Order: sequence, then structure tokens, then C-alpha cells
Amino acid sequence: MSKNRIFSYENLVVVLMGAAFGFVFFDRLALNFLSPFLVPELHLNNTQLGALAGGLALTWAIAGYAVGTLSDYFQNRKTLLVCAIVIFSICSVGSGLANSFLTLLAARLVMGFAEGPVLPIAQSIMAAESSEHRRGFNMGVLQNFFSALLSNFAAPLVLVAIGQIYGWRSAFYIAAVPGFVVAALIVAFIREPSSGAAPISAKSARNTIPLSTMLKHRNIWVCAIVSCLMVSWLLIQITFLPIYLVQVRGLSPSVMSVAVAATGIATVASSIIVPALSDRFGRRPLLILSGFVGVIAPVAIVMFDGPLPILVLLMGVGHLAVGSFSLFMATVPSETIPRTHVATALGFIMGVGEVAGGFAGPALAGIASDVFGPSSSMWIAASLCICAGLLCLMLDETAPRVLERHKRMIVSSPA
Repeated sequence: MSKNRIFSYENLVVVLMGAAFGFVFFDRLALNFLSPFLVPELHLNNTQLGALAGGLALTWAIAGYAVGTLSDYFQNRKTLLVCAIVIFSICSVGSGLANSFLTLLAARLVMGFAEGPVLPIAQSIMAAESSEHRRGFNMGVLQNFFSALLSNFAAPLVLVAIGQIYGWRSAFYIAAVPGFVVAALIVAFIREPSSGAAPISAKSARNTIPLSTMLKHRNIWVCAIVSCLMVSWLLIQITFLPIYLVQVRGLSPSVMSVAVAATGIATVASSIIVPALSDRFGRRPLLILSGFVGVIAPVAIVMFDGPLPILVLLMGVGHLAVGSFSLFMATVPSETIPRTHVATALGFIMGVGEVAGGFAGPALAGIASDVFGPSSSMWIAASLCICAGLLCLMLDETAPRVLERHKRMIVSSPA
């Protein structure tokens, strides 16, 4: 690849939008990785821990859809994105200042309002700036690579180490810093994408798409349901895995952080491999496969009693399914819906996923863990993933390369 292509504006958008969403998840998941420290100090139980994750997910969902729609209506994506990044960074400081369950919950609720719009707006910018043959790859790297690298790999190592040395409050304060830096870089280097490859008129830019019209596209409502299932699968594990490994499997916080970070490596790899393969072989088969692969992680956490390295390996294999998130949350909808309504569609899919999966999933799993035992949350996650894999059988293929190949086959076949 030439130097000019490496330093192209398209790649700059990938890096900065990816960093923005990466630090969203870095701040969001800080609570989970620091739970072994703050749970005893604030006297929290599993139900309250699930409520903290669920409350953030609820406000995330509301803001994601509402602000995503506003960004389509006013075509001011860059301004809204920068404001959201600054506010969620401030909220990380608020989490460190909390001295009770209610004050911590308040900080997380406000953080959800700020973080919710980041992904749909960032992905709509990326869709406008992507080359057609790289759309799946770009959107996958944006959503999964940076979030996995920063939140699944770096966050448990960095935040747990800071928590052990300086305390969990200091870890929250430090987690806020990168967001301010990314916001400044976006202001300096990212342009408003409304003048991209497919110009849109002022009239069409200010139109909104009714929900009933959007749901006439089968891919939209299928992706929305898959989002509910897979977001719940992921957040149940993220919420309860650290505390499960420490309290049930008997790992120290430092060993737990290494085990969780190791699964982040698999997630990083999947963020490149899965979207790139979907560009070549299609979105639908990769989504189906990912659904069934994801079952491996929660089942292994509960059932496998062998050496820790093998358990971590099985967890990593299961987390390869995370690479599919950008497909059902961004790539497939953006290839299904008109470009002027992409942020609205992405905000809707992410929003319902956060309400049903991010809010209800961890909250109900927390109650189940207190009532039926800590392993019940992992069995719930496994069941949800199986349902997602089956539902993906209903998707219509959208990958341009695959559709073009099918078109050529039809043309060349004898009448």
C-alpha cells in the first residue's frame, strides 16, 4: 500500500471515529473491571451491579436513537459527536466521586445519555467516507477493533493496576482524559460528511423516516432483534465475568485482569477478520456462524474445570463473535436503508439492543444470579447467542461484492 493511501482521509476517519467509540467503551466498562474494588466499599450486590449496567444502557438507547435522528435532520454530526465525547468524559470523573449506589447510578445514567449517540453518528460519518469495497472492513474496525483494543485488552490491565495502586476512584479520573484528547482531534481534522460521495439535497437532508417505513425493510427489524440478543450476550458477560472469576473461580484481581485482557486479543482479531471476510463471502453467513461460536465462551466459563490457559483460550474463541457486531449494528443497515437515514436506522438498532439487551439483560441476569446462583447469568448468555444465530438465517444479503457475483452468475447462466 502506498504512503498516500495509508495517510488518506478515509483512514484518518477510521482511526479517529474508532478511537472515539473505543474510549466510549473504555469508560463504560471501567465500572465492571473495577467492581472487585468498589463492590465491597459501596456494599453492592449483584442486582445493584446489574442495575448500574442496565441503567446506563437504557439512557444510552434513548439518546442513541434520539440524537442519531437529530444528526440526520440537522446534518450536524461532527458538532453533536464532539459534545457527546466531552460530556461522557466528564461523567467518568463523576463515577469516581460517587460515594453510594444512588450517586454512582446517577453518574452512569448521565454517561449513557452522552455515550449513546457516539456510535450511530460515528458510523454514519464512516459510511459516507468509505469506499464501497471497504465499507464492511472500515465499519468493523471502527466499532470492534478500537473498542476491543482499548476496552477489552487495555482497560482491564490498566484500570485494575491503577485501582490496586491508587484506588478505584483514581482509575475513573484517569479514564476520562483520553476522551478530551480525541474530541480535540476530531475538531481539528474531521469535516462534516454531508458533502461526501453521494450529495444530498437540503430538502432530503431535513426529512425524517417514519419508524413504520423503516421496519418494512426486513433486514432492519431482524438486525434490531439480533442486536437485542447479542448485546445482552456481551454485556451479561462483561458485567458479571470479572466478579465471577474472582468470587467463584478464586482468581486474584490481577490474574482476572490478565484473563479478561487475553480474551480482548481475540476480540481485536475478530474485529478485522469477521468484517473483512464478510466483504468477500457475505454478511449473512458470517453473522450465522458468529452466533453459534459465541456460545463457547459462557459455557466454558461455567463448565470447564481444566487449566486456566485453556479456559482463557476457549473464552477467546467464543469472543470471536464480537466481530459480528458491526455487521448487524452498522454495515447491513447502512446497505439496506437510504444514506440520508443511516444514523436514524443505526440509532434505532443500537437503541432497541441497549434497551432489551443492555438494560434488561444485565438487570435480569443480576437478579437470576442472586436467586439461582452466579452461573445462571452465563447460561442466559449462551441461550441468547443460539437464538441470534438462528435468527440471522432470515437476513437478506447486502455485501456489494457478493451481490455482484450473484448477478454475474444469473446473467451467465443459460436461460
